[in-house]
Amino acid sequence: MRLSSVLALLQPALPLILGLSLGCSLSLLRVSWIQGEGEDPCVVAVGEPGGPQNLDSGTQLDQSDEDFKPRIVPYYRDPNKPYKKVLRTRYIQTELGSRERLLVAVLTSRATLSTLAVAVNRTVAHHFPRLLYFTGQRGARTPAGMQVVSHGDERPAWLMSETLRHLHTHFGADYDWFFVMQDDTYVQAPRLAALAGHLSINQDLYLGRTEEFIGAGEQARYCHGGFGYLLSRSLLLRLWPHLDGCRGDILSARPDEWLGRCLIDSLGIGCVSQHQGQQYRSFELAKNRDPEKEGSSAFLSAFAVHPVSEGTLMYRLHKRFSALELERTYSEIEQLQAQIRNLTVLTPEGEAGLSWPIGLPAPFTPHSRFEVLGWDYFTEQHTFSCADGAPKCPLQGASRADVGDAVETALEQLNRRYQPRLRFQKQRLLNGYRRFDPARGMEYTLDLLLEAVTQRGHRRSLARRVSLLRPLSRVEILPMPYVTEATRVQLVLPLLVAEAAAAPAFLEAFAAGVLEPREHALLTLLLVYGPREGGRGAPDPFLGVKAAAAELERRYPGTRLAWLAVRAEAPSQVRLLDVVSKKHPVDTLFFLATVWTRPGPEVLNRCRMNAISGWQAFFPVHFQEFSPALAPQRSPQGPPGAGPDPPSPPGAEPARGAPVGGRFDRQASAEGCFYNADYLAARARLAGLHLFRAVEPGLVQKFSVRDCSPRLSEELYHRCRLSTLEGLGARAQLAVALFEQEQANST
Repeated sequence: MRLSSVLALLQPALPLILGLSLGCSLSLLRVSWIQGEGEDPCVVAVGEPGGPQNLDSGTQLDQSDEDFKPRIVPYYRDPNKPYKKVLRTRYIQTELGSRERLLVAVLTSRATLSTLAVAVNRTVAHHFPRLLYFTGQRGARTPAGMQVVSHGDERPAWLMSETLRHLHTHFGADYDWFFVMQDDTYVQAPRLAALAGHLSINQDLYLGRTEEFIGAGEQARYCHGGFGYLLSRSLLLRLWPHLDGCRGDILSARPDEWLGRCLIDSLGIGCVSQHQGQQYRSFELAKNRDPEKEGSSAFLSAFAVHPVSEGTLMYRLHKRFSALELERTYSEIEQLQAQIRNLTVLTPEGEAGLSWPIGLPAPFTPHSRFEVLGWDYFTEQHTFSCADGAPKCPLQGASRADVGDAVETALEQLNRRYQPRLRFQKQRLLNGYRRFDPARGMEYTLDLLLEAVTQRGHRRSLARRVSLLRPLSRVEILPMPYVTEATRVQLVLPLLVAEAAAAPAFLEAFAAGVLEPREHALLTLLLVYGPREGGRGAPDPFLGVKAAAAELERRYPGTRLAWLAVRAEAPSQVRLLDVVSKKHPVDTLFFLATVWTRPGPEVLNRCRMNAISGWQAFFPVHFQEFSPALAPQRSPQGPPGAGPDPPSPPGAEPARGAPVGGRFDRQASAEGCFYNADYLAARARLAGLHLFRAVEPGLVQKFSVRDCSPRLSEELYHRCRLSTLEGLGARAQLAVALFEQEQANST
């Protein structure tokens, strides 16, 4: 009775017990089959070559763990071997072996190169990584901003063959897709780029609008050249060996038909209009058809429109498709905002967690008073936040256009919201505020004086405050000229007689920062004598400088420190650079230094990267240390409750004790990097360079009392005096010094 009751209780658990027992048994059998009766395979694997070891297994495993511990190998360079600087490739994608997505080739002619081809370039060139124009005209005149390849033969088959050969030779290894079109075709560039991004690059594809050959079967089709066609890189590689044979065997008056026959005869590949679920859609535009009135689904979804008879029609098509794309984007934004608003109710914060505008990040939240973003005040004529520190300056250029666009946008949005009941007209801008939020974009707050007009014609003046946001859009890479860190830098150090005593310290710093790491840089000393200094019978004030330079040449064999002697009563940077410029080639990169400059590898590299020939000159802002008399050395750790210290020099180690701080001297501009050719062009007023000013943490200058020459202009003398006075110390330190002086005077 009891047995039956126990079995009744265990009956539901019997399958589980049997399953566990069977699983454990099979696991034990499997372990015995794998290991067998030999040694532990893990112990044998980690032992020395030669079989099992007669050591305890625990000891053997501990020794094997040592092989998997990371070992830090210190960098050591043999001083007896010459130093060789490693040069990287021009682009990182060269090392990775990656390719660009799409290249567009446009077939043009002598008659349409300056009209239709220019219209194509203005409408779609900024959407593609590279856009090339191919013509058979010999010595064609290239329009500005276009890359034209002239083949010298206008026969259709020859032009197409040479175009494909050029694409294969120069770009076959750099692009995955090649789109060939005519200059009388309008292409919806974003859709074409999206199409290329959805297709697999490992297939031979000939995609476009299919057309049948005359007298051929239905399987033999070619892509109509007027609507463009897409060729994969793999197909181009396979076609290239057959181009010469096709050019001699196939006769055709149409380049697209010639290409279709060549692909079918040599590779057996015909044109398709659909692949991997992607449909190539095109639209044939009727003659004298107005694009603004075209609303068919085929037109609205087309990748290419053909034929386009004139450049004006090309621009009208671009305007129409751009407006359609803009409307679609706004509609998608409104739908996303509605979805975000509906989902916000389910979040812990609820509707209070919504930020304006909906879908954009919330405003930046500062964590200390140093992170508070300031607002810039402006009116329609002036701004009260000037780059040169002036309290008020005219609102002009891009800033004026930016403010005008913000005011017009605000007025447009107000009219869109309140019409037809009210219509607003701007009278004037009362107050304007703007700031840049790195998380959102440019924020505006405008106080507008408006005139409200009702439907009955009543008018009334109103003052209203509106807030606007210009959000950050997609980040784009701006094309910039190529620069490299391998460029040789020519340092130029003008030395006055009063600065001769500080020159040996500069030469020692030059040896430690440039000669020791074997930087690709040279130094020229420009010794400036006064009218009565260094004459016959008089002692040479630069004798110690020349001796120090000769000592460096002896310590570092192969080093040549050049020096030039100049006699000038009132020397200026321009006159001194005129002397140096004549002694060097036009492609020389100058680094104009002062006797307090301490060059190093990082500073020289930033000079090479920021000074761009024909484009930009770089004038770094150095870090000026405060006077040690007003800024005593800081202890490793301040007392409890002490306030924040002024900023320390970049790269300082507080544990060793560093000066209390310093400042980036914006008033000084004696240090600069530029090319000799740019200097000569600027002197002749033939070119305007972009002057780039940025803080340079690697340039740290010790405090020194520097005299300002009274022969300087009023502005330069004022900046020199301001730089000297601001370099004494922080405001708190100056206040303490004044307080202590007053206390001493009072007692």
